[in-house]
Order: sequence, then structure tokens, then C-alpha cells
Amino acid sequence: MPYVLRPIRPEDDPAVARVIRTVMPEFGARGPGFAINDPEVDAMCGAYPPPRALYLVVEVDGRVLGGGGIGPLAGADDAICELRKMYLLPEARGLGAGKTLLTRCIDEARARRYGRIYLETLTGMDAAQRLYERFGFAKLGAPLGATGHFGCDRWYALDL
Repeated sequence: MPYVLRPIRPEDDPAVARVIRTVMPEFGARGPGFAINDPEVDAMCGAYPPPRALYLVVEVDGRVLGGGGIGPLAGADDAICELRKMYLLPEARGLGAGKTLLTRCIDEARARRYGRIYLETLTGMDAAQRLYERFGFAKLGAPLGATGHFGCDRWYALDL
């Protein structure tokens, strides 16, 4: 099943919110301290303004089945961006879309002259963590920045 990776458009906001609200609970990320509760979930297109941010969607047969993006890490040095809200619905997994999406986010971070990409995740998102590690992300002992995602218990960074 082929997929298309493209920048988010305003009309994608409801579909992206559905992806986030479907995938996060699958891994126990329901309550306070998780990205599912961020105000931007309902307006993702506007939450990733150029030139320092970008959100991409994964589209299969005209349906948005996932996405992920980069943007400045709140409460951190300008040289650090955050990999944000990278989630795929089950039907989009196993297609190579996650690898393509992560590759593109890393390339876009470099193009925007970030020196480091940071991400937060949690126990149970094992496949995602294996992907991050294959790309060279290193585990951190504590969170960076001020995301408010205190429910996350795994942190990674990649020096660009």
C-alpha cells in the first residue's frame, strides 16, 4: 500500500487530531502530562509555522493515517528542536512510513540549522524507540526543555 508524505494543510487538522487521540491511548498516554492534551492537537497546521517548524502527514488512499513534525523545543536553546507528535495509525505501520517520516524530519531539522533533535516518549512505545535508536538517537537520563509532558518517561536526543 503506497503512502504519500506531505506538509499538513488546514483541512487535515481533524484527521491528525483523530490519529493522536487514537494512538496515544493505545500506549496508555491518556491523562495529564501527555501530548494528547496539548491545545495544538485541534489546530496542528497553525502550530508549526515556518521557517523553524514543519509538520508532515502520512496519507494513504487520500486518508491521513499519521504524521510528525519538528519545531523549537520550548524552554531550551534555539539550537534544539523537538520531534513532535509522530504517530501512525495501525494500518499505516509496517509500510516504511515511520522511517521515511523520521528521515525527513531529521533532514528538515538540518536544513533549518538546528544542532540537535530532542524527543519524549514512554515505556511501551518500543517499536518507536527501536527506530529512534537505529537512527542514532541516544537515551537521556532526564527531560530537556519545558514541554509539560511529565507523563513521558523516556527521552532521546540526536546531535546533528
